[in-house]
Amino acid sequence: MSTDHYSHHVAVLGAGVMGTGIAAMAVGHGVAVSLIDIDGDKLDRARAEIAGKIRHAGLLGSLPDGRDHGELTLSDSVRDVAGSTAVIEAITEEPDLKAKVLGTASATIRPGTPMISNTSGIPIDELAGSVQRPEDLLGTHFMNPAYLIRMVEVVRGPRTGEAAMAAARDMLTAMDRTAIVVRDSPGFVTSRLLHPMINTAARLVGDGVADAEAVDTLMRGCLGHPTGPLRTADLIGLDNLVDSLEVLHARTGDDSCRPCPQLVDLVRAGHLGRKSGRGFYDYRGALS
Repeated sequence: MSTDHYSHHVAVLGAGVMGTGIAAMAVGHGVAVSLIDIDGDKLDRARAEIAGKIRHAGLLGSLPDGRDHGELTLSDSVRDVAGSTAVIEAITEEPDLKAKVLGTASATIRPGTPMISNTSGIPIDELAGSVQRPEDLLGTHFMNPAYLIRMVEVVRGPRTGEAAMAAARDMLTAMDRTAIVVRDSPGFVTSRLLHPMINTAARLVGDGVADAEAVDTLMRGCLGHPTGPLRTADLIGLDNLVDSLEVLHARTGDDSCRPCPQLVDLVRAGHLGRKSGRGFYDYRGALS
């Protein structure tokens, strides 16, 4: 395996917030990317969104100096993963849909190509039955924005092979990412800690104990949270958060993971956070 960025060609499945963020991270570090999504509207917006995220990363000093950007290609066919050195699935947090997409991709790529599900909570072994070679499947949980946050939670499933783990580590190293490996479990480490906390924070707002700004200010000033849980929720996407909480609740039975009415009502109203212009906070007019 090589940590030379020029030796990698990553296929990213899904052109949503996470998929474009991961693509921007890779392209900005000189790695060629094929971004694949069946939604033509998302693909139409993807190139400009990725360019904007790369500019943002550059302004914040999160890209290597003197390195040419990787080539970005767009496609609406999962079968265009053929020839890639790694596949990163970054579609919505729906187990059946992830399983279907991963199954199609696994039938197309060369044996030994690592397949990586970017999931915030679905156990990797639950998805492994959908792919042709479970030993090639592992998980990652990139934090949003992936093009700025250098640490990545990497999930080794019970059937994940050492070759896939080594290839994934090499790919992440080529993009200046630090991998922290954890065992397979619903929600792994970060979501099992963060998502119930956000759910509780939202419940406090719904119960009228405090408004979102007060909750976040207290968490920043008293407990050292860098942004506050509710601004973090808006960045994650409230729909993604509800999906992840439902996954966790169904698999753990932990009632702290049952999405609270405040979150559910915001999602039903279409207030999904930064990406829609409104969530716990109003971003309309402030989005670049």
